[in-house]
Amino acid sequence: MYFLIKGLVRGFVKDGQKDISTWFVSGNEMISAIRKPNQGLRPSYEYLQALEDSELISIPYQNVDFLSHLEETNIIRRKLLEIQHYAAAERAILARIPSAMGRFLKFESMQPNTNQIPLRYLASYLGMRLETLSRIRSKLLLMPTAS
Repeated sequence: MYFLIKGLVRGFVKDGQKDISTWFVSGNEMISAIRKPNQGLRPSYEYLQALEDSELISIPYQNVDFLSHLEETNIIRRKLLEIQHYAAAERAILARIPSAMGRFLKFESMQPNTNQIPLRYLASYLGMRLETLSRIRSKLLLMPTAS
């Protein structure tokens, strides 16, 4: 488990030779690979990758488990769980939007710094080909903005 102070990190899973982005975090958040509760030290099927120079604080699971009996830790854990649940719900909604344009626009409203994310990773996250993402971004650049 890590606390990302600054930088950009993505989570992803592998499907054969292809990797599929599952989330992006750009600072001041807790991050970890998907881990089944009480699974011990078995490796996760999810990978983490820093997409730019990042500063992180490592928090070994043994420390988290050791502190779990403290009342304060349970309050913090509940608040972190609420944040993670909300983020997971947002990702679930995003995945169900049928149009590529709709998914991109929803993602932009959820994640303001989309320009930080390399396009190939963003395309895999949004479930579209890189060419489709490029067409969508070009189309949006050509649209007049309301003022």
